[in-house]
Formats: sequence, structure tokens, C-alpha cells
Amino acid sequence: MLRIAIQKSGRLSDDSIKLFKECGIQFDSSSSGKLKSISANFPAEFLFLRDDDIPGYVEDGVADLGIVGENVYTETGRQVTVVHKLGFSKCRLSLAIPRGTQWNGVEDLQGRGIATSYPRILGNYLKENGVEADIHEISGSVEIAPSIGLADAVCDIVSSGSTLLSNGLKEVEVIYRSEAILIAAPNLSEEKALLLDKIMFRIKAVQAAQNHKYILLNCPAEAVDKIMQYIPGMKAPTVLPLVTEGWVSLHSVINENDFWTNIEKIREAGAEGILVIPIEKMIR
Repeated sequence: MLRIAIQKSGRLSDDSIKLFKECGIQFDSSSSGKLKSISANFPAEFLFLRDDDIPGYVEDGVADLGIVGENVYTETGRQVTVVHKLGFSKCRLSLAIPRGTQWNGVEDLQGRGIATSYPRILGNYLKENGVEADIHEISGSVEIAPSIGLADAVCDIVSSGSTLLSNGLKEVEVIYRSEAILIAAPNLSEEKALLLDKIMFRIKAVQAAQNHKYILLNCPAEAVDKIMQYIPGMKAPTVLPLVTEGWVSLHSVINENDFWTNIEKIREAGAEGILVIPIEKMIR
């Protein structure tokens, strides 16, 4: 049985639980105080932990897999294997200063005090830029540091920036970008490595579906070749004759990023009655 560590609460927890359930892995996540849950249909036990603790649990082999933010993985420096980037819970680690302060660049922080919960990432960034500053490590409420005279600037996680603004700060420089990643213990047994392969197969199918749409349309038979240039599908589109002579129904898959670019071209080529449908899973 695989032991999988996920954050016990917050946005990363919600996104992680959603991913596993989209992969068809059923487990009880409804109780906020629950610390463990065994899957009903997959050989996995889920551990609900503080995000900062997850890399250590995985490194020590207490958990076989874990989902954490890249920022936590980098900051803790634990010896684990990064298996896959998951594409959700994206955020950035940024420098921020009081709103009325002028900003010319990171060199403005020379000799200044910076409050942060990420001293390793910040220290590496300052070193790369040849800046020496006084780093104050704080475990929470970093944004308050300048207003109480603890520091001249802060370095903290930013999603929308509203927390910085409400504390009289402005974001001036992004030093690190993060998203959720799947990590694994360095020495998984052969049996657990096979279970990891099965989970990765499901995760990739879910991610592929999120990035594609199923498209159905009607068009004159002579327009098929032209339309196929814009929606080639996974291998080739499916073309079915309609009752109306000379017309066909064309079914294909299109990348989400290409849809709005190509839809007008498809219409100009003669397509009508276009339906676009979400894909739940996509096995390549």
C-alpha cells in the first residue's frame, strides 16, 4: 500500500483531493480533523499533514509520495524525487516594500532588513544578485513586519496581491514561481514503484483531458480536408456521412489553447452546428 501525504487544509489540499478523485481513487476526506484515510478502491493510504512537514515525511520513508508546493520543496532542501509537476496551486514568491517607497531594483535592498518565511530561497536570490541584506525569518504574518519596524521589506507568497495591498505594501519583484508537484521517496520498492506508475497514468489522463476539448461539427464533404488542417485530432478525425447528401459530421479533439485561434477558420471553411464538449479523461 502506498502512503500519500497531502496538505491537511487550504487550497493545495482541496486541489490535491480533487485530482485524486478525478483519478478514480476514492477515500474519505470529509472530516477536517481526520489525519489518515485508506482508499476504498486503490492500495493507498492518505496522510493529512502540514505542508512544511510533507518533504521530511517523504524523505524519511514515512510517506511514499507527497504533494507540495515547489516553494516548500526548495525551501526545505529535503532529498526527495520530483516525479511530476501538477499544474495547479500556482503562486509566486515576491519582494514587497511599503507603498510610498521608490524602487530601482534589488540593489535597493543592500544592507536592508527583509522579513520572510523562505530564508533559503531569498538568500540564494540575493546571493545571485550580489546583494547582502539582513534576513529576518518569520513563520507567519510576514506582511506586518515593515509597519512595526522589524524590516524594510518582505518576501512572501503572493496569489492575488490583495494581502500586500491591505497592509500598505506593493509587490516589486518576483523571485520564484511555484506550483504543486508530486514528490516520492528516493528508494521506493518495486511494488510501490508499479503503483506509482499506475497513479501517474491516471494523472496524465486527467491533465490531458483538462487541456483538450471534444469538437463535433457538420460540414460539406469537400470541406473536410481544409477543416482537418485546424483540428487534426489525436490520430485523425472521425468523419461520418449525414442523411443530407454531400454533408458529413466531423468529430475531433482540439487543444484548448488552439480553440479560439482556429474556430473562426473552421467556420469560414464551411463548418456548421459546432458543439464543444469537455473531456473527462483522455488516454493517449
